[in-house]
Amino acid sequence: MPQRKFQAPTEYQLAARKDQIPDELLTRCPVCQQDCYTQDLTELMICPNCDYGFRLPAWQRIRQLTTTFEELDAVVTVPERFADTAYREKIKRAKATTGLNESVVTGLATLTGQSFGLGVMDAHFMMGSLGSATGEKITRLFETCTAKRLPVVMVTASGGARMQEGAAALMQMAKISSAVVQHRDAGLLYVTILTDPTTGGVTASFAMQGDVVLSEPHALIGFAGRRVIEQTIQQTPPADFQRAETLLENGWLDQIVTRPQLRLTLARLLKLTSGGPSHE
Repeated sequence: MPQRKFQAPTEYQLAARKDQIPDELLTRCPVCQQDCYTQDLTELMICPNCDYGFRLPAWQRIRQLTTTFEELDAVVTVPERFADTAYREKIKRAKATTGLNESVVTGLATLTGQSFGLGVMDAHFMMGSLGSATGEKITRLFETCTAKRLPVVMVTASGGARMQEGAAALMQMAKISSAVVQHRDAGLLYVTILTDPTTGGVTASFAMQGDVVLSEPHALIGFAGRRVIEQTIQQTPPADFQRAETLLENGWLDQIVTRPQLRLTLARLLKLTSGGPSHE
């Protein structure tokens, strides 16, 4: 049989074929830059090539880490004194997109029979920024758990303090830190799980104040942004200088835990402080 000559498709044909490719068929990992089929990410949303954990909605994270969960202070939202129209519109859009009233969900949870307080920040709500309502919810969580003598677990994901609220947002760092100290003085455990990204005032306060500080692989963790640092020191930092692996090497983290192992690791930590059974 005569061999058929290969004929390259025209630009019009290529465009027509691309139109037939389903949206979101592939997802590119921001760390290893490899494409993978979105369906291969599974519910855990982890890169199959490098174990990077993609950003998760708060309620999806809660389902992965708890057996039961009772939300606290769900109606706490931005105070009326912040009446800037543009800011109010951003809050309205964030609420509509995420179904949340604020950038953190807090509540009382159980995992394999162990009770604890849980706060989960959501990067999809104004980049998980720390505002006055966010700070109020986290502070109340610590106060409740101190009174009930429960450990606290915080899952952080934030771009830092919310600039629209100015000094009121920055004051949340001290407010939450005070509640953390009272919780610690009561002899209770505080565990932080740092996820991508954890930056700004959140890193400078309660994210790094845990008795045990965990992180997911390749999470971006730092205070100032890379460009600010480069402009300040007039040098180019290493590519991985704000990644979890670098922080672990320099003693800022206790352990890096892949997302499939987080539930078991947390259950073991809670068991160590309560003396109760731990099983999956």
